[in-house]
Amino acid sequence: MEKRKGQGDAREQGSCQGSGNRREAPGDPRWTLLRGSRSPLALANPDLEEGERTRLTKQLMNARRAVREAKANEDPQAEAAAHRAVDDAKKALGERGPVWWKDGARDFNRYLAKNTPYAAWYSGVSPSRR
Repeated sequence: MEKRKGQGDAREQGSCQGSGNRREAPGDPRWTLLRGSRSPLALANPDLEEGERTRLTKQLMNARRAVREAKANEDPQAEAAAHRAVDDAKKALGERGPVWWKDGARDFNRYLAKNTPYAAWYSGVSPSRR
C-alpha cells in the first residue's frame, strides 16, 4: 500500500490533550490517538464547510452502521459495500487518501506512534489512557 504524502515534525512534547477515548497530539491539529490504538489517526479537514462536514459525518456513521448490520446478517457482499462506503466517507472528510494540509509535513497515518516524531508524547500517555 502506498503511503500518502504529508505530515512532519512533532510540534510539542507534552501531556495529551482531549477527553474520553480520543487524545490529540499536542500542538498538531492533524492527528489524534484513539484509546486502544497505537497508530496516530488523521483528523477531518478543518477547511470543510460545517454543513458538508456534518453531511459527511452522517454518511460515515450510516456506513458504519451498515457494516455492523451486514456482519450481524452474515452478508459478505453487503459488508464489502458498507466498508467501501466507510472508506469513501473517510476520504471525503480527509481522514484517508490525499492529505489535506499544505505545509509539506509528512503523513504518519499507518505508522505506530512509537515510530513517529510523536513517540515521546505517546510514551508519556498513561497506558490506561491509551
